[in-house]
Amino acid sequence: MRRAFFLDRDGVINVDYGYVGHWSEFVFVPGVIPALSRLRQAGFLLILTTNQSGIGRGRYTESDFLYLTARMQRSLTAQGAQFDAIYYCPHHPQAQLAAYRRPCHGRKPQPGMLEQAAGDFNLDLTQCVMAGDHASDLQAAAAAGVERLYLVGENLKTEAVLVPGARCYQDLAALVAKEF
Repeated sequence: MRRAFFLDRDGVINVDYGYVGHWSEFVFVPGVIPALSRLRQAGFLLILTTNQSGIGRGRYTESDFLYLTARMQRSLTAQGAQFDAIYYCPHHPQAQLAAYRRPCHGRKPQPGMLEQAAGDFNLDLTQCVMAGDHASDLQAAAAAGVERLYLVGENLKTEAVLVPGARCYQDLAALVAKEF
């Protein structure tokens, strides 16, 4: 069985300006690319799990998201820091677009994206790690059986209390430098 490092996107990989759906709005968090490369060198699969309710809210299209994702992957691949898989959930119970308006087992804090990755990659979820900037990221991972949980980013003060036992770091670069 294999192990993976699960990561949320907005607020962990890129600066979260709110509903980032176009490449022109996408800015990598400082230090994230070397941190991802280091995790790959440590033998982790890198798997992105991201809620993308901006699609369902009509802020950007699924095509916009896929284009942004392809550009992000090209940038990361050039530096040995690409994701092995990317899972996303465009659904939201109050989405403005009817096609995306529904509860979904893939939308964090539900564990669906992580469970799908576990099946796709034969992962031992107890040996995997999750880094996210919201409690819902870590709650999804815990529900899937991931035991190593890290909260990073700007929401530490407000969300750390929601996930007892999670370790907290300013950003992914600080987490990787200290723990990996």
